[in-house]
Amino acid sequence: MSGPQCCSHPPTLNPSSGSGHVEKFGGLDTYLVGSPDSKLAVLLLSDIFGYDAPKLRKLADKFADAGFFVVVPDFFYGDPFELGEEGFDALPGWLKHHEPDKAFEDTKPLLEALKSKGISAVGAVGLCFGAKVVVELSKHDLIQAAAMCHPAFVTVDDFKAVKVPTQILGAEIDHMSPPEVVKQFEEALAAKPEIKSHVKIFPKVEHGWTTRYNDEDEAACKAAEEAHQDLLEWLQNYVK
Repeated sequence: MSGPQCCSHPPTLNPSSGSGHVEKFGGLDTYLVGSPDSKLAVLLLSDIFGYDAPKLRKLADKFADAGFFVVVPDFFYGDPFELGEEGFDALPGWLKHHEPDKAFEDTKPLLEALKSKGISAVGAVGLCFGAKVVVELSKHDLIQAAAMCHPAFVTVDDFKAVKVPTQILGAEIDHMSPPEVVKQFEEALAAKPEIKSHVKIFPKVEHGWTTRYNDEDEAACKAAEEAHQDLLEWLQNYVK
């Protein structure tokens, strides 16, 4: 389910990036940004490189600027994946200690913490690894809307079980969820007409394009910006 694309173009992690701050929230170190008075929240769930990725936090800041209280948790407890000497070969071993199922359980205290703040609606956005957590949340009536970009570890059966409006943004060049598989996800969602859904495949981009784009590549920046806008519009439509 995972491959070298999961590890390509790793970000330079920077714990001081973003306009928000880090504090313990729901038991996890968490990047928080947005008005504490907002009644609408977004859980932004990272890929394997974790919550210190500057472009991930930049996306969180965009959601916050639109009025959401945004929560970016450290599911990896200070141990994001690193491309060392082993390269991609180290990923299966790392995943044994950082499973999406554990991350899903870790979201429950986060949701309780949001509820205690007076949050009335929550949307969840997941990238790669984070997409599996989001799809699990969407099966259990724990959130009001789901969105995911270049998902990994997800299956057609996952989408047959979702209960909330769901958006999938896929990449044309993606070994984990190639367009033909994303089309199967779309068909599974379309078979549930009572659930709003939106599926879009971005041409000429690779897995990870939304937060691991090259700043000097104008086309890459434009594709990422388009995806960010699609995510934001989805949240604004269904998290309220």
